[in-house]
Amino acid sequence: MKILGLDYGDRRIGVAISDAFGWTAQGLEVIERRRDGDEFGRIHELVRENEASEIVVGLPKNMNGTVGPRGELCMEFAQKLREMLDLPVHLWDERLSTVSAERTLVEADVSRKKRKKVVDKMAASLILQNYLDAKSTR
Repeated sequence: MKILGLDYGDRRIGVAISDAFGWTAQGLEVIERRRDGDEFGRIHELVRENEASEIVVGLPKNMNGTVGPRGELCMEFAQKLREMLDLPVHLWDERLSTVSAERTLVEADVSRKKRKKVVDKMAASLILQNYLDAKSTR
């Protein structure tokens, strides 16, 4: 079964999906957040279209491991997804995932304009891949 990975941000939500075996993560799209909460509808569509059986949401922790205000917002978002979709929603430590994605894109000489369009999707892929890797070693 496939797993949907989400990088929840203030303006955008990066989305990634696993393969059917749960081995690899691929970036899927970036959802623009709007005041009407329409992002939940789009996530529901993506779950249905991709036949996802669970979701992983990146949890931004502070470097000392504590959860700050940003992390609390992600926890609330994950809870809304659980209630709305009736699926398992896991929180996964995403410290520095966006920084890592940004660094990779800079090293690949991707223009700033193009980086802005894909960094959230790439961060979601990193979060999901880290989750998949940890899950396979259990």
